[in-house]
Amino acid sequence: MAEPVIESIDEVARALATNDYIADAGLATAVFLALRLERPLLLEGEPGTGKSELARVISRWTGGELIRLQCHEGIDLSQAAYEWDYPRQLLHVRVQETTGVAADRIEDGLFDERFLLRRPLLRAIEPREGPVPVLLIDEIDRADDEFEAFLLELLGDWAVTVPELGTRRADRPPIVVITSNRTRDVHDALKRRCLYHWIDHPDVEREAAIIRLRVPVVSEALAEHVARATAHLRTLGLYKPPGVAEAIDWTTALTVIGMDEPDASAMDATLGAVVKYHEDLRLIRDKHGFDGLVVD
Repeated sequence: MAEPVIESIDEVARALATNDYIADAGLATAVFLALRLERPLLLEGEPGTGKSELARVISRWTGGELIRLQCHEGIDLSQAAYEWDYPRQLLHVRVQETTGVAADRIEDGLFDERFLLRRPLLRAIEPREGPVPVLLIDEIDRADDEFEAFLLELLGDWAVTVPELGTRRADRPPIVVITSNRTRDVHDALKRRCLYHWIDHPDVEREAAIIRLRVPVVSEALAEHVARATAHLRTLGLYKPPGVAEAIDWTTALTVIGMDEPDASAMDATLGAVVKYHEDLRLIRDKHGFDGLVVD
């Protein structure tokens, strides 16, 4: 599959929409520049606003393999880039010893390509035929400073150094999408290597369009009602305000139980599709009720 030639921002917006992702002009522009300039794209925003989904959609559009690295506290080089297959190395040593191979020759063969386990960052820069991969570095704000420092080599030189084998460098840089929920600030050095875009919750009109795209069986009226109700929930000071993904789940739940037009009882029965904390459920039921969610 040939890689698409990106000619315009409108082309990016149409391609994303064709793959079930409706982007506003700002996001379409950021994606266009990231692809044309071969720069990583750092996406920040509230959970559920479609940051990770964008990388999946770009992968479907370009045909490049999606390689996902989920960040977490304590993530290190062995989980992110590479590590050695110690059990196979030990087996190799024992086999060589039984055949009488000299110790220095056994040691020479320990750090061979066949014992190298390639993790997402190394896989993303390895030479390959066809479209370049899409590397999703998800929730970088969960990782620590040391991991960010290591990323600087990758994003600056598109290279990973394996001390025993040398530096591996990409012949074509991958498409890189980095996401952050902003539980902490990402360092300026990392930001300088990226293009930046903040993804906010969509307005009611765009959220209704997203719902209709992702739940094709929904009526136009129900899609708009769910979009308005979800927007209303985000104003109530909930512990976990719902994202677009929850709005889609809510719509799906309502259609599954046969609702074409929303009502208070149906929304109460399906609220667990959009609100995931007991405290938020009580806040809605005790202080706000459901009549306010049925928006005319």
